[in-house]
Amino acid sequence: MQNAAFAALGLDWRYLAFEVAPENLRAAIEGAKVMGFAGLNLTVPHKLLAVNLMDALDESARVWGAVNTIRFEGRTPQSDWRPPGHFEKDAPVEIRTVGFNTDADALVNALRADLQLELSGKKVLLLGAGGAGRTAALRLAAENVSALFLVNRTSSKILEIQQEIKQKFPAVYVGLDYPKPPHSEIDLLINATSLGLKSDDPSPLDEKLFSFRQTAAVYDMIYRPSATALLRAARSAGCTTANGLGMLLYQGARAFEIWTGKTAPLEVMRRALEHNIYGL
Repeated sequence: MQNAAFAALGLDWRYLAFEVAPENLRAAIEGAKVMGFAGLNLTVPHKLLAVNLMDALDESARVWGAVNTIRFEGRTPQSDWRPPGHFEKDAPVEIRTVGFNTDADALVNALRADLQLELSGKKVLLLGAGGAGRTAALRLAAENVSALFLVNRTSSKILEIQQEIKQKFPAVYVGLDYPKPPHSEIDLLINATSLGLKSDDPSPLDEKLFSFRQTAAVYDMIYRPSATALLRAARSAGCTTANGLGMLLYQGARAFEIWTGKTAPLEVMRRALEHNIYGL
């Protein structure tokens, strides 16, 4: 996706993948800074860990409490900050890390594009309260959903999210279980767990406590495989469905713009994703 976008805009850049253990995250970021990287993407389990490792946080990272995109910036002699690639002659006086979150807005953009769903006033069931689930819960609340139901194996995590939403978005009703009367019927179910990545994974949904008949749409953040057991069951029940490819696309496009300062070639990136992941 990113390399296709760089090529489309004629940028001599490369996007590379590195496996980094959590205990080595600080060293990896420092190493990338020294080697002149323009920036980094972070995936689990680094998104929460990185918040306290940044020199500065963009508002998106402060609001949603997680960092999935880092931009390296250099300070000029005049004390303003620019991406290192903007220094043609003299090296920057110092380099800092700035953390961003592109996941939260990507989820909303994907729901609008793939499910034609505007969230204001809607009722949502969210499965999972890890890093992705927490960010999703807060972003959904910011969109003024009327009710948000949180389900997670560890109750302490959803209690924390409930309290945070009550403080920041007091108008949103937050339930700590599957919806029950008078909220039995909802507009959207979202899977933010990792269940579905493996072919033998059980469904993240307990169908004894919640039926697909109770929701109009189902969104699974997992994009590989293209149809998880959850999505297959939802389609069979007549629900509108979408997987996480759109979320992956929109978060990547925003990261591209943060690093390069250029408009992301969205369709080029979409085609690259579909070809790489699904062989289309």
